[in-house]
Amino acid sequence: MMTTLSKSQARPGNETRTELIRVGSDIIARRGFNNTGINVVLKEAGVPKGSFYYYFGSKEDFGLAVIDDFAAASDARLDNTLGDHTQPPLVRIRRYLDTSIADMAACDFCRGCLIGNLGQELAGQNEAFRARLDGIFGAWQKRFAGCLDEARERGDIQSEMDPDALAQLLQMGWQGATLRAKVAKSVVPMERFAAMFFETVLGVPVPGA
Repeated sequence: MMTTLSKSQARPGNETRTELIRVGSDIIARRGFNNTGINVVLKEAGVPKGSFYYYFGSKEDFGLAVIDDFAAASDARLDNTLGDHTQPPLVRIRRYLDTSIADMAACDFCRGCLIGNLGQELAGQNEAFRARLDGIFGAWQKRFAGCLDEARERGDIQSEMDPDALAQLLQMGWQGATLRAKVAKSVVPMERFAAMFFETVLGVPVPGA
């Protein structure tokens, strides 16, 4: 019979749950969800199996928690970049892209965007995952659209440009550039897409270049 931890045995503040998600996120980013076994996560996190089933009803529940945790971290990054209203909107977009480029290089091209990775792997396999991932992409697109709409209002880009369409193009293109950078082990695809988005799509100089 599977043993579970009582609430009195659980670490204070859900530390065990947090550690499982942290470790699981790292492994899933490198190996993919289907190739990540629960026992591997437990071993690396250094916690007993009962801890896992105390916090998560299934591997699917765990995967959704990992997705939500990554999305929360991404929202914080968006707040720090796109949400920084002390800077012009196009500068904020450039800062977001630059931060992503730096993160890709820092992880030695072994992770990329977890949401994008899981979208490719799981969208056709699991409806719960597909719906959650689609919702996150939609929320990100809305943030980009808001920033681009502000740029249009300021006259930084042409008034006839559709912020929603531009945001969708930016998001889709950036996911592709991120994947290409991961495969090529080079940030060049990301840098080229960023420059093309500003110069060719928006018709403006790359901010700060």
